[in-house]
Amino acid sequence: MSVVAVAFSDVDETLISVKSMFRFLGFRLRERGEPDGTYERLTGELREAAGSGVPRTEINRRYYQLFKGEEAAALAASGRRWLAHEQEQQEQRGGSLFIPQVERALAGHRAAGEPVVLVSGSFFACLDPVAERVGAARAFGTRPLIRRGRLTGEVLFPLIGPAKGRIAHATAALLGVDLAGCTAYGDHISDLGLLEAVGRPVAVGEDAELGAHAEGAGWPRLRTGLVAAGI
Repeated sequence: MSVVAVAFSDVDETLISVKSMFRFLGFRLRERGEPDGTYERLTGELREAAGSGVPRTEINRRYYQLFKGEEAAALAASGRRWLAHEQEQQEQRGGSLFIPQVERALAGHRAAGEPVVLVSGSFFACLDPVAERVGAARAFGTRPLIRRGRLTGEVLFPLIGPAKGRIAHATAALLGVDLAGCTAYGDHISDLGLLEAVGRPVAVGEDAELGAHAEGAGWPRLRTGLVAAGI
């Protein structure tokens, strides 16, 4: 069956209620037996850099330096354990890891024959198990450079901001679909490139800047009560 449209979705705070990169980092540090306080120190440095005006793309690069020397296969296995742990923790608190409105919407696209494509600044350790859970056809994320099976700490390119829109254009060209008939979901103003690339953008959550843009452009909104938490 030929594909006539694609449903693109950001992941962190759009499809899931947390920042996968930071939650996975904490989980992985605990698995590695790192001392208490390591997570707070490392994330504090990233947040301080972001607060001083360092671009999101550079923050993204610095994050992946924290995994220098890690085996890609070990990170992938850890990512699956992280997702199971995160879901259990959220359920114990009476919440949900997956944002129900978006998960239902994506299931509707799949039922209509529209493949789901995830587009995120996160990476394979987090994205692959999330993609499996929601039946996504593909998950595009930031690609860490891997040599001899280990991460070098560098990235091929950070999938942040306008790069998400380029992914949508490339995917549509590959599948031979018209982006005017495609849908995209995003929660933050940095998702604007992805949202503006399609004919059916949907603003998710309560981000003030994206919400104002969505209302001005007449875009539909999915109100989740979740406010995007910066980096």
